[in-house]
Order: sequence, then structure tokens, then C-alpha cells
Amino acid sequence: MKIAYFDCFAGASGDMILGALLDAGLSLKHLKQELGKLRLSHYDVTKTARVKNGISCSQAIVHVALSHQHHHHQLSEILSIIEKSTLAAAIKKDSIRIFMRLAEAKAKVHNTSPERIHFHETDAMNAVIDVVGSVIGLHTLGVGTITCSPLNVGTGTVECAHVTLPVPAPVTAELVRGKPVYATGVQGELLTPTGAAILTAMAHDFGPLPPMTVDHIGNGAGTADRPITNMMRVFIGEPPPPGNTFAVEQTAAIEATIDDMNPQIYDYLIERVLQMGALDIFCTTVQMKKNRRGTKVTILCRPERVTSLAELLFRETTTIGLRWRLENRFTLERDFMRVKTRFGEISCKTATQNNELVNVMPEYEECKRAAVDQKVPLKTVLEEARARALLVFDGDCDAGLR
Repeated sequence: MKIAYFDCFAGASGDMILGALLDAGLSLKHLKQELGKLRLSHYDVTKTARVKNGISCSQAIVHVALSHQHHHHQLSEILSIIEKSTLAAAIKKDSIRIFMRLAEAKAKVHNTSPERIHFHETDAMNAVIDVVGSVIGLHTLGVGTITCSPLNVGTGTVECAHVTLPVPAPVTAELVRGKPVYATGVQGELLTPTGAAILTAMAHDFGPLPPMTVDHIGNGAGTADRPITNMMRVFIGEPPPPGNTFAVEQTAAIEATIDDMNPQIYDYLIERVLQMGALDIFCTTVQMKKNRRGTKVTILCRPERVTSLAELLFRETTTIGLRWRLENRFTLERDFMRVKTRFGEISCKTATQNNELVNVMPEYEECKRAAVDQKVPLKTVLEEARARALLVFDGDCDAGLR
């Protein structure tokens, strides 16, 4: 199965996703044949060539008959259309999952239940074609794994049903809860609810472009003309061969330099930061302005935890400003095992590369506790735990417990 990576540097919408898949090789004729299985007759979908800031791309346009632009559909009607279609079971399942996610977000924002959510006919028809069409495209192009970049949501306000709302719109904000997002100051709604629903429901991970051999690149055009090139890209290709050396993931780094804080607070700060789910925290001695000695606090975390950890730094330290950035990192495959030693069972973390063990790290606190209880040197416990872990990894099951 292939990998698809969606690059949402200018946000995403349902028609941009569908346009990118059409640009990447999805046949419009095949798309229409598959959409015909929905047994709907009052729409059409076309593919139009566009140029955005000198870059060629494809725009998917859904045309809804004027006689059907003032009706409303409840969620149950949309789900029924999909369920009663003759589409493949996998396409039905993914399409329904996306609509359920969209309806649940709408229901939470409007303090109601998903069953009572209704869609204006034009919005509903566009959403059905964009959602089901995108799922058809992914299945047709043989995509099995989907990853996505952090989502550029835009900024400012957007007009929705005669109401001015902040960007990201409330439903969009609910859909991207727990996902990495950012804004660069571009005015307007870059990420729409339909685009957010498709990507957050279908993507297995968010981060940088994963290792892959790229076969196709598709550019999907948005409708507006903006200072940023208003399109999104999809990369489709083959996963790396077995034995890939590294996993690639995206993390965030938060930094603050401090020269006026009681040093006793650092111990408490480190404990709190790790309790909140940070990947790591470390302090570096630095020379600051006016020749003052200071401390640079660096926190590594998942992008979605930046705000909460920044709030903690402002609340618990004397800093009045900080920096943060996105970084890529390579990681080895990690696992845990428990091994039996003369001093009791000890947990060990293992790191492997191409199925070869390259590092074993006995859990420090467990080893320290065993050393104190057994009145033996800590290094003795560490050495025996590591040796036992090596035996377990080599297949000596009597040496420990996986």
C-alpha cells in the first residue's frame, strides 16, 4: 500500500483535497462513475486547471442545481445516502467516519446532539462530494497510510451564515483539538471544517514528510487569491524498504533565558514539565547581556503541548518572554522489557536499528531502589540489569520477562 502526505502550508478544504488527488492521477471519469453509486442526480463535479502564483494545479468544483440550493439535510439523511449506495464497504466506512466527526464537532459547538445537526443543501452536497470523492480518490490511488503536515489555519475573521466568526471557526477549532496547528498572519479562513474533518479523521500522524519514494505529486487549488499560494500538495509514493534506519517525527522546542530566579525552583520546574508530558527538559548555563550569568531552559514536546507548557513557564518562572519552534528528529525504535536479576525485577528500555539492538537503558529509579534495599553498589545493579536484557533480546527467555 502507498503513503500519502498532505502538505497544508496554505490550509486545506474539501475541494482542495479532492483537487490535489485529481491532480495526482485520480481519473475524473472514474471519480464520477464511483460518485454515481450515491444515486444523486442534482449535482456535477468538474476539474479545472488553475495557476496559483505561477504554480499549475487542479481545482475541483461541485455544481449544485439551483432547485436544490435551499433545502436542509440532517446527518441521518446524509449517512443514509452513503449506506444505501453501492460503493465499496471500505469507502462507506471512511466516509461515514468523517461525517460523524464533523457532526460531533458541530454538535459540541452548538450544544446539541449529532443527530440534530442539519446541513444547508449546498453545503451538504459539496461536503458529500468532497468527502466521498476524497475517500474514493485515496482508495483508488492505493493509499494505505496517510500523514499530514501541521495545519495552517489562517487568522482574522470569516463570515458564516450572516455571522462574523473568528478564524479558525469554532467547528474547525474543535476538529483540530489535539492536532498541531499554526498561523502566519495570513488573513482569512485557510482551514475549513470539511478539510479539517477529512484530514483529522484519515491521517495517521501529523509531522514532516515521511521517508518515501515519491511517485505522484498533486496540487489542489483553493478558490480565493491570497498573499500565500492558495493550494495544497499531496505526495503519494512507496514506503521505504524493510529495515529503514530511522523514524522521523516532528517536535517543538520551547526556550527561555533566565538570570533572576531562585535556583531551587529549577528542580520543581523540571518535575512539573515532565509531569505535563514533555519529552525532555534541560538547562544550559549561558552568558547574558551586561555579563550576567544565566540559565537557558529548553523544553522538547509534542507540538500540541506548546501552549500549555508555555503557560507553565510564565506562571512558574520569572521569564517574561520565550521562543518556540518546530524541529524534526530521528528516533530509533523503542521498547520496554522486564528482566529478572539477583536484586529483583528491573525494567529496561531498548533501542533497535534494523532489528539490531543498539542500546539498553535500565530504569534508573528502579535500580537505585534495588541498590538501597539490597545494600549493593548502584553500578552493580545497572550492569546486571543490562546484561540480563541483552540475554533476553538474544532469545534466552529464562533470563527475564518480555
